[in-house]
Amino acid sequence: MNTCLIFFLFYTTILNYCLYFSVSSSTPLLLHLSHSLSTSEHSSSPLHLLKSSSSRSSSRFRRHHHKHHQKQQLSLPISSGSDYLLSLSVGSSSSAVSLYLDTGSDLVWFPCRPFTCILCESKPIPPSPPSPISSSSITVPCSSPSCSAAHSSLPSSDLCAISNCPLDFIETGDCNTSSYPCPPFYYAYGDGSLVAKLYSDSLSLPSVSVSNFTFGCAHTTLAEPIGVAGFGRGRLSLPAQLSVHSPHLGNSFSYCLVSHSFDSERVRRPSPLILGRFVDEKEKRVADHDDDEMKKEKKKKNEFVFTELLKNPKHPYFYSVSLQGISIGKRNIPTPAMLRRIDKNGGGGIVVDSGTTFTMLPAKFYNAVVEEFDSRVGRVHERADRVEPSSGMSPCYYLNQTVKVPALVLHFAGNGSSVTLPRRNYFYEFMDGGDGGDKGEKKRKIGCLMLMNGGDESELRGGTGAILGNYQQQGFEVVYDLLNRRVGFAKRKCASLWDTLNQD
Repeated sequence: MNTCLIFFLFYTTILNYCLYFSVSSSTPLLLHLSHSLSTSEHSSSPLHLLKSSSSRSSSRFRRHHHKHHQKQQLSLPISSGSDYLLSLSVGSSSSAVSLYLDTGSDLVWFPCRPFTCILCESKPIPPSPPSPISSSSITVPCSSPSCSAAHSSLPSSDLCAISNCPLDFIETGDCNTSSYPCPPFYYAYGDGSLVAKLYSDSLSLPSVSVSNFTFGCAHTTLAEPIGVAGFGRGRLSLPAQLSVHSPHLGNSFSYCLVSHSFDSERVRRPSPLILGRFVDEKEKRVADHDDDEMKKEKKKKNEFVFTELLKNPKHPYFYSVSLQGISIGKRNIPTPAMLRRIDKNGGGGIVVDSGTTFTMLPAKFYNAVVEEFDSRVGRVHERADRVEPSSGMSPCYYLNQTVKVPALVLHFAGNGSSVTLPRRNYFYEFMDGGDGGDKGEKKRKIGCLMLMNGGDESELRGGTGAILGNYQQQGFEVVYDLLNRRVGFAKRKCASLWDTLNQD
């Protein structure tokens, strides 16, 4: 009898522990994203901010395709990210390092002292200086799958030969020590590159520590002064490594970018990044048989609209989806075939990207969207032609009265997978401070369409067809559901969401 009682108590204790662990392990993890403009004085004029952001978006998108045609064997991430920063701590160092959040690449790397950045004179000053590699960090062996991943899937036998591991060790699989480290690797973005060594150490996040986290340590970069937290779909990305240790944290994440419109106050508001963000049934699109139309519409504004992720063997780390069309007002403009699917060469689709500011579209499709937009706005408002070169955006208009801007809707693949953008996400209004004309000229209110021409389809073959930039994602919670291979969008007041989550 006593034996049975002891067994029962032991079983109950174990069961309670398992239940507790299960519940606690499913708790999402909230992190803080800060906009890169929040670390500066942010005294630039609207025209200057538009020009710098549009130039950066365009150069990344175009250089990605230019390099793709030059080096067919090299698959390049779109960019290293440039707008939103995430703080991470690795190893025994107690100080956190700010890295760009980038869903368009799959590597986490830090600038390590001594550090040299080539052609970085015009780049932002890093919010945290490079630090020496931690004493607790160890080099990753040449035989590690992570080493192969960093070297574009080069076989470990070749990598270990480069590391001077003896042939008999290679044959017997005994190169798995720090005596035969992973060779330095080259990693290229659409607008920069770096050479780094691969290390392993503990990653510290609020309330979570991940052991054996693999990251790159770069002593030399080209046009990349700030490190990157790659959130793409590759083996070395932060979500992929988290999913090994804590599946609930790595298999789904979301962010909610505070709508700022380059406002100096709003750009300083933190945006929430939620690791382990799983969407329950109540948050999905409301059923069509709901009879209460007002209730239905209210629910729709807060529920997720999902679209399926496309498979892309050439660019496996991209979050590519199918864009079927864009509506301007009541007119739906169908997309070209390249934005609806991924071809055999890995080209096409639209990438949901956190690291590019403005949405880039193929020229012919972009022109069709602009033509329809201009036919509605341009017939009422004078075209601000002289401002367009100064801002990098087009079309722009002088606004002498209240402007009626047609609705803009993105139609993704899937039943009911359409996303209506808030007006501020695609039409930016500001006062021209004289940057684009004579100093004595009176200031005038201007409005610009915030979409960009990505170039001819012939130039885009083999690469992504378009990019959904972070400016168009403002005011939405964007969830990356890796288990179910889908991306979702839900309208949110992101500043309020941060305040609410931060109090829980």
